[in-house]
Amino acid sequence: MGKYLHVFGIGIQNTLVYRINFLVKSSFGLIPLTGTLFLWRAIYQGDGHPGGIDGYTLSGMISYYLLVTLVDALTAVAEDDWQIAADIKDGNISQFLLKPINYFCYRLCLYLSGRAIYTTVALIPVTLFIAYLHQHFQGPVSIGGLVAALTAAVMGGVLQFLIAFTMALLAFWVLDVSTFIFLQFALEYLASGHLFPLDILPKGLVTVINCTPYPYLLYFPVGIYLGRVEGSEIWRGFAVQTAWILAMFFISQWVWRRGLKRYTAAGG
Repeated sequence: MGKYLHVFGIGIQNTLVYRINFLVKSSFGLIPLTGTLFLWRAIYQGDGHPGGIDGYTLSGMISYYLLVTLVDALTAVAEDDWQIAADIKDGNISQFLLKPINYFCYRLCLYLSGRAIYTTVALIPVTLFIAYLHQHFQGPVSIGGLVAALTAAVMGGVLQFLIAFTMALLAFWVLDVSTFIFLQFALEYLASGHLFPLDILPKGLVTVINCTPYPYLLYFPVGIYLGRVEGSEIWRGFAVQTAWILAMFFISQWVWRRGLKRYTAAGG
């Protein structure tokens, strides 16, 4: 474990170099969020939704988007997938194949270190934004709900890393994985609840989306916090989320082993 803790420490040091970039990125990331909140406020001020939209009041909807922003800052994959693909394409993984270090654990440590710094920096503008909208920000339904939501968010981060890691391993077969990464990002953006709450969609469509891993990245932890997911649905959600984590882990290891059989490197 000592070598991976050392990798984590190096990741922290490298990421701190870009702390101002993270602060600027997270601050400007609030601009589209502001536009979204103004849009929903205009919708609720109309006469068509006096009782809310599918149980969401204006405060509930604003709280949903604020929480999505928080969870996204905690779990989102930044440049990890691109860096993994570049390591494969440029032959940099050769050094890991010749040393007693697991490349998966190495990348996981770098992901965790990056998230630790980015979340800490991003909390500054996000906290100020929430303080400005404090009259619309709802607290958790219960202490147990808060703990369950935090647990689901952490597990969602692990699942997101596994998806990105597996997608980046396609670099063993193709020269440019950008198309696959952008396609995966688009699916994630739509099906994770980032664009809108999933439970306002038709039930048939929600059932289909729930068969994918994406709702368990953002919507599931936020839904627990707001009380939109409760009772047996929480346990069922954790079971499905755990199943997807295990499935993506084994898939990533299988793709890694198959990819190494195709991998060649020459020169020094």
